[in-house]
Amino acid sequence: MIEARSIGYRYTRERFVFREVTLSAHEGRVHAVLGPNGRGKTTLLRCLAGLLVPTEGTVDSDSPVSYVPQSHSTAFSYPVADMVLMGRSRQLKAYASPGRRDRRLAEEALERVGIGAMRDRDYARLSGGERQLVLIARALAAECRIMILDEPVSALDLRNQARVLTLLRSLAADGMGIALTTHHPDHALHLADDVTLVLGPDDVRTGPAGDLLTASLLSEVYGVPVTTPEVSGPRGPRTLVVPDLGPARTPRTPTETAT
Repeated sequence: MIEARSIGYRYTRERFVFREVTLSAHEGRVHAVLGPNGRGKTTLLRCLAGLLVPTEGTVDSDSPVSYVPQSHSTAFSYPVADMVLMGRSRQLKAYASPGRRDRRLAEEALERVGIGAMRDRDYARLSGGERQLVLIARALAAECRIMILDEPVSALDLRNQARVLTLLRSLAADGMGIALTTHHPDHALHLADDVTLVLGPDDVRTGPAGDLLTASLLSEVYGVPVTTPEVSGPRGPRTLVVPDLGPARTPRTPTETAT
């Protein structure tokens, strides 16, 4: 478990990004953080991961944690297998080389994520979705019990969004703790057990996903009317979260366009 108690963070003396945030991420559960751009969601995740020290409050963890950034690039070309093997670095002593167990765990992580066939490909030449899967495999190779991901599907097409979200759901079902930021409330609605809504520096709300992911609260968070229609799907009814943009545009025929 990771537990943050009354944490706050500020970049300048005058301005806090957020204050008095209390939340936890548990093994086997998914915690989603939502809010408009510039409200400190990434900063909050980096505090949970131990990459930043909160200005106030405390963060405690009793489980190994791995952080998956929103985007990632390298200055050099590495095979995918080596990128995943880098996840073993914190278990190695200074100047030590990966051993047989390290390579086995990296291979298992590649297979668990479903990209074993990519092991020899150049990481720098992969698509955004493929890179995201490699970074998740690297986190798994580190033997983490809590995985923290910053907008893991922000730049992915629908197919790769589905691949990553399905994988995260599966990892949580296997006991992995997941904490992530997202700009897709409907993803959080169907993936998360717990939610944190960042409305402002002094207004951060945490609770069960079913209680907080309502049309009225999401409208308040994003400053735009939100509706939650239910649609049918191959696995039964699903609830979507969409901005209410008013009446749909009526497509014009080619004849109307010409005139």
